Amino acid sequence: MTEHRISPDPRLDSEDDEVRRIALLELADLEDADHLPRLTAALLHDPSAAVRAAAARVLEGWDEADVVDALSQALLDADAGVRAAAAQSLSELKSAEAAARLLPWAEHETAFVRGAALRGLKEARLPAAAPAARRSLAHADAAVRREAVGVLGWLKQAEALPDIARLATGDPEAEVRRAATGALGLAEDHSVAAVLPALLQALADPAWPVREEAATTLAKLRPPDALPALLTAMQDDYWQVRLRAARALGRLKNPEAIETLVSALAHPAGNLRKEAAIALGEIGHPASEPALRVAAGDPDPEVRKAVRLALSRIGERAGAAP
Repeated sequence: MTEHRISPDPRLDSEDDEVRRIALLELADLEDADHLPRLTAALLHDPSAAVRAAAARVLEGWDEADVVDALSQALLDADAGVRAAAAQSLSELKSAEAAARLLPWAEHETAFVRGAALRGLKEARLPAAAPAARRSLAHADAAVRREAVGVLGWLKQAEALPDIARLATGDPEAEVRRAATGALGLAEDHSVAAVLPALLQALADPAWPVREEAATTLAKLRPPDALPALLTAMQDDYWQVRLRAARALGRLKNPEAIETLVSALAHPAGNLRKEAAIALGEIGHPASEPALRVAAGDPDPEVRKAVRLALSRIGERAGAAP
């Protein structure tokens, strides 16, 4: 077996911060696990914040326990740039075993540390993270609440739906309401009715990104009772909200939405016209065929393509009808 040894580089001990930083980057480029102790040492002990931040960034993608521990400790660094770099690297953890080392940090007294730990735990989908995430739903810091919602959403924690629904409609921060509204999409068929009131309220939220997220979630869950609210959302001041509402209406496949969707074929935003055409194709009712034939001359090629596909689907259904 070949023994791997760390080649000493005198530049790593230079008094010049920039020399040490460049030497560190070159060492990291070797992608050799034998060099990890030197990299973690720089992260935790180098006197230069620029070098420590560089070390935090190059440790991204390493799931070794010592690396996770060093990055977690760096969340307490005196420099905000180092803390941010460490949090970003921890968010890229792929190993559930490595992410589990963040569990004690997910209830740290410092809001930034707690939020970063929850963010790192999210994609690992560790059931063990659920208790800390649920407790963090009531945290005073909005970023912590948002990350806690993300953990529970990825874990599909249905028992947390009532708490998430309360955040979707009552949290003072729009970004938390948006995240919670999206997390309501984890509802299963039997629990959709329970979260529908929160989603309909979110569809009328003062912040348009929340309304957009509500329409997106409704498109996923497809509750028939959302039809009136989605038709109203097609008059939203923001075309982005209308686009997601059009998508949801297509998923409902209710012909009552045809008139509203046909009107959207004349909207200035090409993306919305395209989505309206797709939705009309999903509904597949011949009543929309005349308007789609007019829209076949749309100046946007993406819209024309969507119109052709919609007409094709309508034709196929008409041909399949007894």
